[in-house]
Amino acid sequence: MSRDLTPRQIVLELDRYIIGQNEAKRAVAIALRNRWRRQQVPAELREEIAPKNIIMIGPTGVGKTEIARRLAKLSAAPFIKVEASKFTEVGYVGRDVESMIRDLMEIAVSLLRSEEQERVQDKACQQAEERLLDLLIPPAPKHGPAAPPTDPDHDPAEAERQATREKFRLWLKEGRLDKREVELQAPDKGNLPMIEILGGGGMEDMGISIRDMLGNILPKKTKRRKVPIPEALELLKAEEAAKLVDMERVVSMAKERVENSGIVFIDELDKVAGTSRAHGPDVSREGVQRDLLPIIEGSTVNTKYGMVRSDHILFIAAGAFNVSKPSDLIPELQGRFPIRVELSNLDQEAFVAILTQPDNALIKQYTALLATEDVELQFEPDAIQEIARIATEVNESTENIGARRLHTVMEKLLEQVSFDAPDMTGQTVTLNGEMVAKTLAPITKDQDLSRYIL
Repeated sequence: MSRDLTPRQIVLELDRYIIGQNEAKRAVAIALRNRWRRQQVPAELREEIAPKNIIMIGPTGVGKTEIARRLAKLSAAPFIKVEASKFTEVGYVGRDVESMIRDLMEIAVSLLRSEEQERVQDKACQQAEERLLDLLIPPAPKHGPAAPPTDPDHDPAEAERQATREKFRLWLKEGRLDKREVELQAPDKGNLPMIEILGGGGMEDMGISIRDMLGNILPKKTKRRKVPIPEALELLKAEEAAKLVDMERVVSMAKERVENSGIVFIDELDKVAGTSRAHGPDVSREGVQRDLLPIIEGSTVNTKYGMVRSDHILFIAAGAFNVSKPSDLIPELQGRFPIRVELSNLDQEAFVAILTQPDNALIKQYTALLATEDVELQFEPDAIQEIARIATEVNESTENIGARRLHTVMEKLLEQVSFDAPDMTGQTVTLNGEMVAKTLAPITKDQDLSRYIL
């Protein structure tokens, strides 16, 4: 986690990708900074400081998931998004709530493994290069188990071999050997049979463990493959990097990062909120809440990497809460989410900003996509206003899906250009408000058609 990011700087970073929703941004910025602050307090007090979990309330498409995802990226924290509606009460067929922590641990191990492989990349490159040169210029054969290494200064053949090796090394770096192929031993990943475990909660983790166990017991098959030299170099680099990474250290670091920096985003929490009825699926919904409670309060979960504590994992929940409300959750669960923020609906002005301002703005995305076909796409200011107006109008007259409506409008607007782009090399396409209105008018005027297409 970066200690240099203050709450104000975190909000500014989020502003690069998310328009508006300042209250939610401030809440998550404070929560992230508090994690760093907790690491600075004395050890005996550190364990007592619990994360202040957050519920984000708002309709779909207003930025709830994006805020949590960008927050995790900022802090380089293990992050997982789960849907509360996918979990079932213990005793029912379906995923158990502990699986979210197991999945989070898998993500953390993968994240840390990549970081460690990046750290040893230079050494792995050197070793891969030596192995590749050994394939191209095999070393001199030894005549006995204790034969001393050949001295190039006193052996002309060895001196010539070393000179040839250095020449090939230079050619390798210059790319002059890229069209040549070499034969090497590569692992055959298709040698283990597929194993599927059917059962109740936690069984999916058992299936993974059995596959790992069989993978260790059964001999690992390899097969000789003839591959181009650039591909061979990448394969050898991956092998060498894997050898250089200490997996015990990776797992230990991943566990520490999950327990102190992990973020779990629970979407659709409102779908498991109970109502006044006490029959049917509501009993199971309340059961999911009861199962969620110990994980969020803090418990120890058994994973394939050992026991992982969830006491200091930050949980961010979200839901539209248009049918139910947060007070419909069981009181104990409400108490574990002390911070509640409401996200506002997006209006036409917000849509204009979403289309143009963020680093990943939709207009920038479509312009870059068509630039790959050497087609220049330009939007006049009135075209952007018209796109925003149509998206707002459709959201008001049909189901409100927030900023996701912009994707459907933009895709329909640029459908013909995207189709014809390969035949339009070197051309410039300029869109104005009149063209946008004309292209989308047949759909926006027909309410029934609009419901299906936009």
